[in-house]
Amino acid sequence: MNSKFDNPFYYTYEIKNGDNLYQISKKYNVNTKLLAELNGLNIDDYIYPGEILLIPKKDVSYYITKEGDTLKTLSDIFDVSENELINQNKTIYLQNGQMIYLKRD
Repeated sequence: MNSKFDNPFYYTYEIKNGDNLYQISKKYNVNTKLLAELNGLNIDDYIYPGEILLIPKKDVSYYITKEGDTLKTLSDIFDVSENELINQNKTIYLQNGQMIYLKRD
């Protein structure tokens, strides 16, 4: 993992020759579908050496926004206050495809 880009919500991983999403997800004990979603990929997409993947941390919940989501629906999904979501996410645009995080203590 590459600590240069790490943050409280995810690690980063630089793809190497021969890697695929399934192998990487098993190596880090992460659901393959979640790994693909967090990186804007489909499960069967080809990944290229040198690209950087986000690897989710275990104590963090993730949600990819969909059309029609509101701050209220997100707070209900995560079961926290709207302020807590705002505090943990620098910017919430509520546009389709935005990744929202929640780190659990």
